[in-house]
Amino acid sequence: MRQSILLTAVLGTLSLAQVSYAAEAEEKAPAAVEAKSPWAATANIGFVSDYYARGISQNWHKPSVQGGLDITHDSGFYVGAWGSNVTPNTFPDATAEVDVYGGYNGSVPGVEGLGYSVGLIGYLYPGGSWKKYRGSASVGPDGANTVLTPRGGRWDTAEVNFGLAYGWLSTKLSVTLTDWFGAERATGWDGSTKGSTYFEVNANYPLPWWDLTLVGHVGQLNVNGKLDTTFTSNGNLPSSSFSGASSPDYTDYKIGLSKAFKIGASEGWNGGIYYVGASNKQYWGENGYGGTSFNGKGDSVRAQSKDLNEGRLVLTLTRTF
Repeated sequence: MRQSILLTAVLGTLSLAQVSYAAEAEEKAPAAVEAKSPWAATANIGFVSDYYARGISQNWHKPSVQGGLDITHDSGFYVGAWGSNVTPNTFPDATAEVDVYGGYNGSVPGVEGLGYSVGLIGYLYPGGSWKKYRGSASVGPDGANTVLTPRGGRWDTAEVNFGLAYGWLSTKLSVTLTDWFGAERATGWDGSTKGSTYFEVNANYPLPWWDLTLVGHVGQLNVNGKLDTTFTSNGNLPSSSFSGASSPDYTDYKIGLSKAFKIGASEGWNGGIYYVGASNKQYWGENGYGGTSFNGKGDSVRAQSKDLNEGRLVLTLTRTF
């Protein structure tokens, strides 16, 4: 993609006898050096055994296929898009997540090796909305069903982020510019959740063996609001099995190994094995609001539930080209 021809023909004053030789040499040498474009584009495609994002399974503990496209400029500007399949168990009426993003990467003046980033990202779930939801769940000891009809807007969420990086260590703070993934008063919260934050520390340390990289991550979610437990007891959510946890806040973690490799002449491959998970089982576990399915399928609430932040091994395989 990035090719340049570095060849310069320097011709001096030639005698009349050398004219034919010089003409032949000029045919072999290009007239000008090809200019290098400041833009670059890369694409990626990957497979994960379980799509965990910020410590929470997004696909009901099932595999996902993912892919994206990134465009960068030598100045530090970048834009991109990325997508993955998700489950309507977690995102009603949505089967895909599409992320669009852009920003700028730069260096901090006067501090060698210290970089910064600022960016915007939108998490989009085409077709997904609480407004389309209508499901049922078994409640009460008699097994009677209650129709659940949460109201409200879409899962789509926008964030602004700020990051610092030094060597193999980086940090980033993300702040929501919209309500946090559909959490608003109409969907059972105590108000708007704009301004929710996620702070993370990431490490990618190159090991001296077999070109392995040690990957570590710790993150902290703080949602700017809580679930209205009064709302959950009026027939909108399965109150009989609900744990009562009203705050989704948690600390998540990830640790593992990654390795870049080639398959024959094919470059750009990377494989990884990681252990991931998060705290706050009361909210994200199978009896919590975050672990409950909203697709209306199954014979009971428990049959529709998952421990979405359960600690698990996750395998990844990606290729960038």
